[in-house]
Amino acid sequence: MSVKIRLSRGGAKKRPYYYVVVAHGTSPRDGRYIEQIGTFDPMLKKDDPNRVKLVEDRVKHWLGVGAQPTDRVLRLLDGKGLAKRTPSNNPEKAKPKKKAQERAAAAAEKAAQAAEAAKGEQA
Repeated sequence: MSVKIRLSRGGAKKRPYYYVVVAHGTSPRDGRYIEQIGTFDPMLKKDDPNRVKLVEDRVKHWLGVGAQPTDRVLRLLDGKGLAKRTPSNNPEKAKPKKKAQERAAAAAEKAAQAAEAAKGEQA
């Protein structure tokens, strides 16, 4: 069974507070976990030292035995220098979809026709 290092949500409504926990992959997000290894408070400023607190030796232990961190936890670990995260890049996702491409082509054609009409009137 896969073991994950992930966030478990706590805190009040609209005041999130997360626990960094080690849990089985099939456990619910806020459900049963094996061990709590840190906290993350997104309400604090990014340069605040209390924003991310981790028990570093336990994090190293769980990474050493094969626990897989989620993407967000990997970002936190990378910020603390405990793991290396390679940024992902999907240039296809940023491209306009089919309908937007059709609209852009129609607008370009209309602009070209208007330019020809303006050129014809000047001559």
